[in-house]
Amino acid sequence: MAPNHPIRPADIAQFDTLIDARSPAEFAEDHLPGAINCPVLDDAERAIVGTLHAQQGAFEARRVGGAMVAAHLAEHLRGAFAERPPGWRPLVYCWRGGMRSGAMVQWLRLVGWKAEQLTGGYKAFRRHVIEQLDALVPRLQIRAIVGATGSAKTRILHALAAQGAQVLDLEGLACHKGSLLGNLPGVAQPTQKHFETQLWSALTAMDLSSTVYVEGESARIGRLSLPPLLVQQLRSAPCTEIVASPEERHGYLLRDYAYLGDDPALLCERLGLLVEMHGHEVIARWQAWAREGQLAPLFDELMRLHYDPHYGRSQARNFRQWDRRTQVPAPDLSEAGIAALASQILRSQAAAA
Repeated sequence: MAPNHPIRPADIAQFDTLIDARSPAEFAEDHLPGAINCPVLDDAERAIVGTLHAQQGAFEARRVGGAMVAAHLAEHLRGAFAERPPGWRPLVYCWRGGMRSGAMVQWLRLVGWKAEQLTGGYKAFRRHVIEQLDALVPRLQIRAIVGATGSAKTRILHALAAQGAQVLDLEGLACHKGSLLGNLPGVAQPTQKHFETQLWSALTAMDLSSTVYVEGESARIGRLSLPPLLVQQLRSAPCTEIVASPEERHGYLLRDYAYLGDDPALLCERLGLLVEMHGHEVIARWQAWAREGQLAPLFDELMRLHYDPHYGRSQARNFRQWDRRTQVPAPDLSEAGIAALASQILRSQAAAA
């Protein structure tokens, strides 16, 4: 590939390493999948340069920023790039494909590496992601896995994937279980942009002419929003409903959410959000159980009073093929039982094909 040839997001796979030259905060918000962060300005320096540009003009910003960039480039040459072989071909990007990535590419080429710059930078990649989501999502052949709370839908998806099925694990990408109590301990949700980047990455690896199993989600998972086109596809998809007894679901919830007992204060806070729906007396009882670590009665009432009463109506409202759903009895939600359910779903799908 000749130098200065425009490098587009579709060309990314041709390079050995993706280097994000932006600041750590920019990288944390979103970045190209697999990229490493080798900033030429840190967050504080970027703010300084931006202020200089606004107050004193471009020359002063370049003069001060240039020294900062040179110092960081020296660090990377001694550190992250020190062991790279002579034939190394990195692709470098910054926000718009401008001076930050341009400076790094120039120095890498002076060393002798075949460095290139992503045309348009991260902004071009972001446009590519949005365009690709709009193009790929309508082609998805989704089968929605649905069921009442505690039906082990996410674990069933994992079991389907382990048995060779295509699975889009939206809750996994969102780092959230999708319910009121769905925050994962010690795990922050990604930004909306990074969630969409991960979604794009997952879709590009799929055979879109074959079935993709997806849990029947709402339009939001925690604080993240699903792309509207994906919500539409999910709502119109055929449904497989996991039908488990209340007792089996209760036992599964106690296993799957056992960690909630480790932070009673946070659990009480989350339960407090339901006071308008259930009243102060009920919420006070639930919070008392939470403080005492009594998750069994708490989950029993959450199922009976909060989750189950609206389940059928909400599914019929949200899924257009709800009345034609395939029901799969789930008498056992142990790991072995979940694996058997996944096998049954795949056999049923193959027989219907």
